[in-house]
Amino acid sequence: MSSHAAEDPAEMMLRAGIKPTANRILILRTLLQEHRPLSMIEIEDILESVDKSIISRTLSTFRAQRLLHTLEDGGGSLRYEVCHCGEQTRDTDRHVHFHCEVCGKTYCFEDCPVPQVAFPEEFDVHGANYIAYGICPACRAKR
Repeated sequence: MSSHAAEDPAEMMLRAGIKPTANRILILRTLLQEHRPLSMIEIEDILESVDKSIISRTLSTFRAQRLLHTLEDGGGSLRYEVCHCGEQTRDTDRHVHFHCEVCGKTYCFEDCPVPQVAFPEEFDVHGANYIAYGICPACRAKR
């Protein structure tokens, strides 16, 4: 597991130019502690006391300031995860993800970078998702 959960959400927001508020800190702390990309519904379920519109606006703010990025996991929902690329102009925090076809969870493999793909030079690629599908260890053990 990564050590990102120990990061200070307020400091991270200040570095990204975002004013830390109680709800923003709570949302960012949740994303850091879960160690995996979360869908909006998962965030809402974890943070039952926070209004859905506050969560949505906060995620939009975080995205605009490059504090998090999104991925589509093929499960029909957009997932959010904290971006650790700092103040760089490009997202260098690209890694492989795994989507469990049984429980629907998506996992980060931060130590497994997205493989390099040689695109034709006339294409200007801005991003890529690399997602493997299958059954996670917890679901496999239940079978």
